[in-house]
Order: sequence, then structure tokens, then C-alpha cells
Amino acid sequence: MSHTPPPAAPSTTAKALKPLRGVRVLSLALNLPGPAALMRLKAMGATCLKAEPPGPKGAPAGTSGDPMGQYNATAYTTLHDGIKLVTLDLKTEQGQQKLHKELARTDLLLTSFRPSALAKLGLGWKALHKAYPALSVVAIVGAPGPRAEEPGHDLTYLADAGLVTGLDLPATLFADMGGSLMASEAALKAVLTQKTRGKGSFQEVALSDAAAWLALPRSWGLTQPQGAVGGAHAGYRIYPCKDGRVAVAALEPHFAAALCAAAGVPVAGMATLFQPATHKAIAHFLAGQTRRQLDKLAQVQDIPLHTLAH
Repeated sequence: MSHTPPPAAPSTTAKALKPLRGVRVLSLALNLPGPAALMRLKAMGATCLKAEPPGPKGAPAGTSGDPMGQYNATAYTTLHDGIKLVTLDLKTEQGQQKLHKELARTDLLLTSFRPSALAKLGLGWKALHKAYPALSVVAIVGAPGPRAEEPGHDLTYLADAGLVTGLDLPATLFADMGGSLMASEAALKAVLTQKTRGKGSFQEVALSDAAAWLALPRSWGLTQPQGAVGGAHAGYRIYPCKDGRVAVAALEPHFAAALCAAAGVPVAGMATLFQPATHKAIAHFLAGQTRRQLDKLAQVQDIPLHTLAH
């Protein structure tokens, strides 16, 4: 179908169900994964508070201490819609006092610092668990276990997982967003554990693990060039059309048959879709069609495709 901008935060199910109603979440997590996870927890009904460090020295009053607020105001605003924000300097005694006042009434703490930084702030798991036995912690780190001190970002984790090809940057921040989903999943796990065992738990979420999870289809060969959804199947590719591009996802036999019929390609079993002649014939057919013609074809013949501008 024709391209339309996606909604800012598609979350119909999350809006309808509020399984975390009554759960209090405090986040110290900055940048993207933590705030994205917090946004999802709020959508599930949690009462969410985020504590941010003071803004950079010399910055205008009210400047966020979260780097996201400094380099992308749109993303920051969307992520924190409806989230209560407070500024806390955890390196000061006053900031620590305010933090622990909040921790005393918090069910779940979300962090994104390296373990050594948390230890310096007195926020290591052992110390927190001793002071607040019912408190759970979801700690977002770059890599698991002893590698948690290593510097890294979305791009390096994707590269390590084999998800960076060529010199183009990935289309989105897959590890960060995948990590936010894993963090919200870990939060649900922690809440369920607290309800059944009566005490808090520690959950570590590594962005490198999120990248590795997303990379599984590639490791199985599915998205490799010889794989069915990596370009080898003529019904699952991106082709040029007369006034743009078309993403064709006619993978299942009945969809592939409909595509081949439209292109005038005889089908003799699934092997036909992997033959160079089939690729050439379908490419030739699509190149002669406009986006409007292809949108109509998709509707009439029930073919999964999505047209795009150049």
C-alpha cells in the first residue's frame, strides 16, 4: 500500500490493558533504551518518575541533563510524555537524600549506568537490596556480566552481532529499541516475582543481547543473500517501479503465485521463485508499473506489497 507516516507511539494493546497499575517506577536511565522502556511501563499503567542529572554547565536554565533532550527535542518530548521529571545531583548529599526518599516508596528502579558508576553512587544491588528488600532493579548495560564496563553504543552492538553491512548506517536503533522491549519485559518479570516471593529481584538487560536476539534470523541464514527473506526468493525483495520503489513480500505460495500470475510468470513449484529468470521477469514487470497501479494490484489480487518514493 502507499506509504503513510507511522504513528508516534503505536500502542493500542498497552492503552487498553493496565497490568502495572499501582506499581511505582523510578528511572535513572538516560538516552534511549531506558526512557523507551519507561514509556512502555507507563503505557501499562505504572506510575513513573524519572530523575535526571543537572544540565551541562553554562546551558540555559531548564536544559535537560539527559543527552537525548539536548540532541533531539522531539524524541525526548515523546519519550517523556506524562512522565514526572525531577533533577537530582546524585553526587551531592542533598541529591542522595532525595533519591533515597523516593526509593523508600519505589517498587522498581530502572538504571543505565555502568556497574562501577552505580557502586560509586551507593546504588549497587547488594546495598539496595539490604536497604529496600522489596525493591526490584532492572539494570540496562551495554554487554552482560564482566563486559558491562566496556564502552559501546547501538552501532557497535549491531556490528558485533553481524547486523551492519556495507558502509550505510542501520535504518533505526535496533539494539536500543530491542533493549527497551527486553527491559520492559524484565520489569514485568520483576513485578511478578515480587508478588509471588514478596521480595525484590535484580534483572540485567544487555543491549548486546538484544542485538544478538535480533540477529538470530541472520545466523540461521534466513536473511543472508541466499536465504528466502534475504533476496534469494523473487517474491520477497525491493524492486524499482516506474515512479518509485516497491517492497514485495509475497513469500507464502499463494501470495507468490498471485504475483507470478500478475507478472505472467509460469510457476512450477516453489523452486521457480529462486530462479534468476523469475527474478528478471518480475523485475521487468514491476519496473513498468506505477505506484498507483501496484497499489491497485495489491488490493485486487491480494498481494502483500508496499510502494515507496525514490
